Amino acid sequence: MPRLHLAYEAPDISALARILHQGLAALDRPPGHVELLNLLARGAGYRNFQHLRADAQARGRLSAAPPEPPPVADHARCEKALRLFDPQGRLARWPKKRNQQILCLWLLWSRMPSGETFPERRMNELLNAEHLFGDHALLRREMVEFGLFRRTPDGREYSRIEREPPPEMAKLAALLRQRRAAG
Repeated sequence: MPRLHLAYEAPDISALARILHQGLAALDRPPGHVELLNLLARGAGYRNFQHLRADAQARGRLSAAPPEPPPVADHARCEKALRLFDPQGRLARWPKKRNQQILCLWLLWSRMPSGETFPERRMNELLNAEHLFGDHALLRREMVEFGLFRRTPDGREYSRIEREPPPEMAKLAALLRQRRAAG
């Protein structure tokens, strides 16, 4: 069996010295190999040497693991959501299905200014410019409840919460741009 090489680092040399001193003082003879390994491991913050070794092996496996592939957009979901928008890219009607609602909220989120705090009136104006069914309160409430916007307790100011959008949002935005350019 090949020997496992472990890097050793103690976050606090003083704590290491204290643990070694206490461990050696408790023995009436020189420590054995395993006892010394356990003392060193405890000095570095591990329960024992086996814990240190298991941590090092797991760290090695995780660093050698291939990166996860980027998520793929669900084109069928985008195609269904595309029907909800007019040729200018405005939301024509509020969808019935929750997964379509969420995708529409993400698209509206992407069109709102980031890094700004604005009053409710401005939020309503921005939302009214992006939809046709006349219910900016529904959209505003849904965006806050879904965690895309932050609202002050009195409801007077709004700001966008920066999050990683789903891949479908980018695909839907691209489809709407293509439709607008073609139409």
